[in-house]
Amino acid sequence: MIDDGTGLFTIGELARSTGLTVRTIRYWSDEGVLSPVTRSAGGYRLYDAESVARLELIRTLRELGLGLDQVRRVLAGETTVAQVAAAHVTALDAQIASLRVTRAVLSTVARRGSTAEEMTLMNKLARLSAAERRRILEEFVDEMFHGLDTVDPEIRARMRNTAAALPDDPTPEQVDAWVELAELIQDPEFRALMRRAAEFNAADRGHDARSGASMWFFKRLVELAGRARERGVAPGSPEAEAVLRDLLGDADRADVLARMKATHNVRAARYRELLGILKGTAQPAHEEDFAWVVAALESGAGS
Repeated sequence: MIDDGTGLFTIGELARSTGLTVRTIRYWSDEGVLSPVTRSAGGYRLYDAESVARLELIRTLRELGLGLDQVRRVLAGETTVAQVAAAHVTALDAQIASLRVTRAVLSTVARRGSTAEEMTLMNKLARLSAAERRRILEEFVDEMFHGLDTVDPEIRARMRNTAAALPDDPTPEQVDAWVELAELIQDPEFRALMRRAAEFNAADRGHDARSGASMWFFKRLVELAGRARERGVAPGSPEAEAVLRDLLGDADRADVLARMKATHNVRAARYRELLGILKGTAQPAHEEDFAWVVAALESGAGS
């Protein structure tokens, strides 16, 4: 406090009493968040006791990470500290999620001994925003079903609701899975393969077909083929023929075989496996059951 009986402080006095530097206090004053109450005869800025309290608040807000514009709004009463703090929590959550992804990417690079080029690609794909990840998946699904109004609604809904996102705290395995999945669903050959599967599904159904019928066939196939495999039934045996009749009835078997090869193959199985890794739950693909039915159809079971 200057010794003139006014109870006012110079910037130097404020610096000594608060532990802040003269340069910092002068900068905040220049930015209008700590205005002087008056000036001395020599032109020096002077502050009162209320200014000291205001200065302490400014320091606290700055230490919490607020920018000067936000500090100015709080001090002007345009927003509250609670509102600003809530906004910062949201921003910090986003930063933490980003850091977790970065950590997972680096862990994967260290584990795999990746090259600089591989690391760049992994980082680029893994750090895509949630909206960008969603866009990639939506474009893939849109291309699959475009113009196919009779596709089983349950199949369409399952595809659209697929959780093909990288978790906020991913494991290195999930980073690997997301990178591979992102590359897979952007691959033209894979997209064409999945489009063909959707076309087969649409061709099987009319507009009045019951939703979920396609899933019923899947469940029935797994049940019948699974039992046959457990009993050791060979795909080309007479017993296999009975299983096919029970499963397919009078359907054109050549057509069924073509459809199964389009929808159940190594790449489609890998797609389902990657989704399971991202969800953190094992997804049974039942590929052995489908392979058994394919083998039975190819052999002309029992004929």
